[in-house]
Amino acid sequence: MDTLTHALSGALLARATAPVGHYAGQLTIRARMTVGFVAAAFPDCDFVLRLFDTLTYVSLHRGVTHSIILLPVWALLVAWLLSVLTHRRYSWQAIFGTAALGIAIHIAGDVFTAYGTMLLMPFSSHRFAIPFTFIIDPYFTGIIATGLAAVMIKPQKRHAAVIACLVLGCYVGFQGILHSRAVTIGETYAENHGLMEAEVHAFPQPLSPFNWKIIVSHEGNYDIALVNLWRTQSRQIPDPASGLLGMWGRIAAGYRPVSAATWVRRKRFGETKSQNVLAREAWEQDIFARFREFAAFPVLDQIESRGSRVCVSFFDLRFSVPSLPPSLVFGLCRDSAVGPWRLDDSGIFGRD
Repeated sequence: MDTLTHALSGALLARATAPVGHYAGQLTIRARMTVGFVAAAFPDCDFVLRLFDTLTYVSLHRGVTHSIILLPVWALLVAWLLSVLTHRRYSWQAIFGTAALGIAIHIAGDVFTAYGTMLLMPFSSHRFAIPFTFIIDPYFTGIIATGLAAVMIKPQKRHAAVIACLVLGCYVGFQGILHSRAVTIGETYAENHGLMEAEVHAFPQPLSPFNWKIIVSHEGNYDIALVNLWRTQSRQIPDPASGLLGMWGRIAAGYRPVSAATWVRRKRFGETKSQNVLAREAWEQDIFARFREFAAFPVLDQIESRGSRVCVSFFDLRFSVPSLPPSLVFGLCRDSAVGPWRLDDSGIFGRD
């Protein structure tokens, strides 16, 4: 989820769970929503990792600040800071519970995306992911914003916030149903093509909850289909000169009806033997360990030669969208056939 959506969800949950009545030292409704907003944005403070390099950020993002084990620690920190910033108008004890709720809803929101969240840090770096929701979902954000707008109209009533939270839960459940349907389509494809040992995965895509990427992984290959579970006819591809709306249209047109789905096979280390040898050599370098650990569906992006210099780059299929360059591309370069490999830092790779 984007940070703004996280923050808004924290404010919404804070209002929905506000106790009836007001007592001395207790947060006012406005203060409670502010705490929820700030606390729900807090876990994304790990963006400071970008100060090191993009790969460090990508591999460690959603780590310690997104841990349910460390959640009480972060809630205490946020509560103490906000108490200090308000000149002790509210004690940290009064703020703590709301701060914990805000951080918790942030973590929950991230779990439902494809990126994965290290819930058990620092004891485990395993990324938990239930890929139901695309990282930027206007419908998801819209439900939250509508609930908050209704709360502003009647600030003394929390019913609108409660209803919005319930609708949000139902929407995520609906996405779960769509995910199951997309997986079933992939399983049918694998069965029809004799891929009995294949693993089938489905990932939400932009613009519509009905857009899905299906990946059938088998023997180092990936069979990929981009489908729209609602559409019955393919969309016409807009003119490239049609601006921003045209770009959105081209992305949307990349998702075809299930009956017209096109399956494309990608090989992890390239299509030719020479690509395969060089890509494997680069992939296995120790300095590339972080990307290997992070990438769930890595595939060769390109091999670029400039004289004796050669660069090999990879990206994760989870983070590619039709009609756009893949994001989170990382690579290694060396200056000669016998030279050492190094992580690329020229800006050619590491696009985000």
